[in-house]
Amino acid sequence: MAETKWNVALIQMDIAIGEPERNFAKLQTLLGEAVSQEKKPDVILLPEMWNTGYSLDRIQELADVEGGRTHALLSSFSREHRVNLIGGSIAEKKGQDVYNTIYAYDREGKRTADYSKIHLFRLMDEEKYLKEGDRLGQLELDGVEAGMMICYDIRFPELSRKLALGGAQIMFVPAEWPNPRLHHWRTLLMARAIENQMFVVSCNRVGVSGTTEFFGHSMVIDPWGEVLAEAGETEQIVRAEIDLGLVSEVRSRITIFEDRRPALY
Repeated sequence: MAETKWNVALIQMDIAIGEPERNFAKLQTLLGEAVSQEKKPDVILLPEMWNTGYSLDRIQELADVEGGRTHALLSSFSREHRVNLIGGSIAEKKGQDVYNTIYAYDREGKRTADYSKIHLFRLMDEEKYLKEGDRLGQLELDGVEAGMMICYDIRFPELSRKLALGGAQIMFVPAEWPNPRLHHWRTLLMARAIENQMFVVSCNRVGVSGTTEFFGHSMVIDPWGEVLAEAGETEQIVRAEIDLGLVSEVRSRITIFEDRRPALY
C-alpha cells in the first residue's frame, strides 16, 4: 500500500534569462538546500523553464538538446538522495523543434514520465517559438497516481478534470506566472483543487525578466481548497506535509465524480 503522508518541497527561484550556466549552478545549490534538513522531502518540484527562462528569440541555441544535461543532473540527484523529483520544465530541443517539457524522476533516478506543455501562451509568443505537446502529463509516484500541467494549462479546467478522471490524486504545476495576475494564479489553483478534490502543488518563479516581473507565491493546496503553504515574493524553498488519505475522504463526502452527468455536457 502506498505511503499517504509526503513531505513536499518547492524550489521558488529567480531565473537568469538566456543563461543556462547560471541557472544550472543556482539550481544545484538550491537542490542541496532542499535536502539539507533532517526530514528530507519525498518530492521536490521546480519552476517552469528554469534552464533558460523566456529567452525565446535565442531558444533554438539555448535549449537542452534531447534534455541531456538536465537528465544528467536530475537523475543523479534523485538517485543519490532517494527523492522523487518533478523537474519543473525546461526548454528541450528535439530535432528542429523546441518544447516546454517536464521530466519526472523516481527515487532510483529513473525518468518515469515527461510532459510537454499543450497550451502555448500567446501573450508571451510561445506559439511562435515552441512546439506544443500532444499527450497528457500522467505519472505514478510512490504508487500514487498524479498529474502534471504547466502554467497556462491551469486556465483549462477540462485538462485537470481529465487527469482527475484518470485517477490523479495530486497535480504538479511548474510556472512562470507574472504580475499583475496574482489573483488569477491563486484563484485558478484553488479552483482546480476544489473541483477535482485533489492536492495541487504549484511552483512559480520570482525575479524580473525584461519588463516582466514574477511574484512567486508558490502554493500547496489540499482537496478542500485550503492553502497549506504559500511562498512570498523572494527566492525560497517552500515545504509542506500532505496526507493523500484526505483525497479519498473528501471524494467520499462530496461525491462529485459519481454525480457527474457527462451525457449532458
